[in-house]
Amino acid sequence: MIANAAFGDDPGRWPLPAARSADELWLRAVVAGGQGRYANAYADLASVRRAHRVGRLASLSHSTQASFLRQLGWHDEARGWDGRALAIAGADPEGSADALIGLAADALGVGRFAASGAALARVRGLLDGGPPRLAVRLAWVSAELAMATGDGATAVGHAEHAVELSAAFGSARHVVKSDVVLAAALCCDGRLDRSRGVADASLDIAQQLGLIPLSWALACLLGEIGSGNRSEDQVVGIRDVSADTVRRRGGVLQDR
Repeated sequence: MIANAAFGDDPGRWPLPAARSADELWLRAVVAGGQGRYANAYADLASVRRAHRVGRLASLSHSTQASFLRQLGWHDEARGWDGRALAIAGADPEGSADALIGLAADALGVGRFAASGAALARVRGLLDGGPPRLAVRLAWVSAELAMATGDGATAVGHAEHAVELSAAFGSARHVVKSDVVLAAALCCDGRLDRSRGVADASLDIAQQLGLIPLSWALACLLGEIGSGNRSEDQVVGIRDVSADTVRRRGGVLQDR
């Protein structure tokens, strides 16, 4: 049940059953973060770190903490968590790949594009036999790096690859996030009509699934380019309610 909420078709499930292992604690945190329940997620990740100091779960607990900070706009703070995640991953390829993808995202968030690209290059040798989610994440951040450097066409290519990978993976949350990245990439490439269509459809699904951070991100994008089926007031309302919900659930959004 917890695994299906984290990486299956039920990402909006809440409350979740109690965890019976550190693995389930990490999965609970993944679910909670996807719903914007950051206080719950941070508590479960702290429990994982108390139980595991090094290795896969210790590393994943650090990189997941970094991911949540990055969602909220705190790229510099996230970098420290991702750096520790890489240091304690040891020989575990999943932990190392997650940490490197996170470091790439942290770097591009502060304009260090060469460092971001170098981190992504290191990831590609770690993906064979790894969880499918890692390939999806690599495609997301590759698209984001292309957007940050103004290469809209390349960004769209990576984003469309993420859409394909996430559909095969079967995680509803990854499907929605891939559509978020695709909508942003299309916008970067000047294809506003298609961007608008993808974002509008994805926002409907994000709201149905209770994926508050993704609803917020999509509403922010639609606030810039306009919605095809919502008024400006409706889009602003979704954006503001989503942000307020994140704050009530323990997230601290960086002022932008």
